[in-house]
Formats: sequence, C-alpha cells, structure tokens
Amino acid sequence: QVQLVESGGGLVQPGGSLRLLCVASRSIWTIYTMGWYRQIPGKERELVASITADGGGTNTGVTNYADSVQSRFVISRDHAKNTVYLQMNSLKVEDTAVYYCNARTYSDVDYWGQGTQVTVSS
Repeated sequence: QVQLVESGGGLVQPGGSLRLLCVASRSIWTIYTMGWYRQIPGKERELVASITADGGGTNTGVTNYADSVQSRFVISRDHAKNTVYLQMNSLKVEDTAVYYCNARTYSDVDYWGQGTQVTVSS
C-alpha cells in the first residue's frame, strides 16, 4: 500500500506559478511511476506529467508531459524525502482543476491522493 498526500494548491493569477508536492508513505524507490493528473467537473481525469524509474538510482527519470503543459510544467522527485514535485509556471485559466498525485507500482497497481485544488483566476 501507498498513501499519497498532496499539498501546494491554491489560487493564483494568470501567468503566476505554483509548486505542488506529493509525499508518499513509503520509499519511492519501490514505485515504478509517479505522476500528476488533473480533473475538472464533467471531464475525465487526464495525465499532466509523469516520471518513471530509469534504473539509474538517481532522482532523474524518464519524464512525460501533456502537450498542453509542455515547457511550462516540470515534474521532479526527491527520493530522500519520498516526494514528487510539480512546478507549474505561466499558469493559464484553463489549468484550473483538482490535481491528483498517482503512484503506479511495479505490480501495476495504482494509488491516488485526495487531490489539491488549483485555481487560476484574475
């Protein structure tokens, strides 16, 4: 089992920045992929960014981004803190959503956090 706790959401003006954090209850060395998804009412949850273990034993990994956030968002991880980050820059109104942290184990089991609200508005 993996418990995930997100934080860092809030209200920001267009063009601003936020950093989301996701703290896992166990070492993220044991987790194959960690990612951030987002969802707005009436729509399916969509992948924002993910980082997958590359076998290198470092905090780097293989990253993947949705086209809509490419070059604006950066996902990273810190194994020492069991934490994954999502740095969101140049935020747009359309980035408004509930953001969820996801962990997928090597056994292909998914775990989800409770979500954190991000609102981009002037």
